[in-house]
Parts: sequence; structure tokens; C-alpha cells
Amino acid sequence: MEGKKLLRYSLQLSMLKQLFNKKMISESEYKIIENDLKKDYRVVSNITT
Repeated sequence: MEGKKLLRYSLQLSMLKQLFNKKMISESEYKIIENDLKKDYRVVSNITT
């Protein structure tokens, strides 16, 4: 179960990054949504760094 949650989180984070890179959302929007995803999936650290 945890593997599926991590996969869903990673996919959503990847899609979010694409929106940011294509300038479809601002940096502040990116950070807000990223923080919401972390809360939803109970992620305490940034796995992309």
C-alpha cells in the first residue's frame, strides 16, 4: 500500500513540476500545491532533492 501511495505522490509531483516548467503556474502556486501534496500524502521531506 505504501508503495502505491509513494508512486501516486511522485506522479502528481512530476505533473506539478511540468506545469511549473511550462510556466502554466507561478512559483508561489507551485509551492502551495507542493505543500498540500505533502500534507495529503504525509510526506515530511522533499524526495526530489
